[in-house]
Amino acid sequence: MTLPEILLLGIGLSMDAAGVTIANALAYRCEKREQLTMALLFGGFQGLMPLLGYLTGGLFAALVHRFSGPVTLAALGFVGGKMILEGCRAPQTADRPQSLTPATLLLQAVATSIDAFAVGLSLLALEVPIAKASALIALTTLLCSLTAARLGRRFGPALGGKAQLLGGVILLLIAFKAVL
Repeated sequence: MTLPEILLLGIGLSMDAAGVTIANALAYRCEKREQLTMALLFGGFQGLMPLLGYLTGGLFAALVHRFSGPVTLAALGFVGGKMILEGCRAPQTADRPQSLTPATLLLQAVATSIDAFAVGLSLLALEVPIAKASALIALTTLLCSLTAARLGRRFGPALGGKAQLLGGVILLLIAFKAVL
């Protein structure tokens, strides 16, 4: 696998994380520190999961493959549904909730990176140097997430109270895509 191919793989894997990041940044007041935290968490898990898949060499492959969609659906569906409910209950002002909890961010990071575990198995079969691939996947996800956070932060205030509803809908769409 060539460097451009690994880069494209990293971009593909990062899209769920970028979607969740933009949803978070639309719905919450994500200051620079939170934007960096999201990007580091999502990038870290996207880089770690292929490494774990590669190192386990198929030990858990069938289990991860079988349950990755439903786990992602449950995790992101729960968070997205909660965001929609909060958006419906809250007064429709320009204010957005202050911040995400660390537990929510961790749940999102794990949910968006489960598919990367299976990619690690593929990289093992293709005899790809895993350290280089994992690092590039992590870096690509970090950069895509930072970009998504900035976009969400920029356009979130314009949406006002509707931003949390839109963020929740985006998370639900990503959740349902995981099981299709």
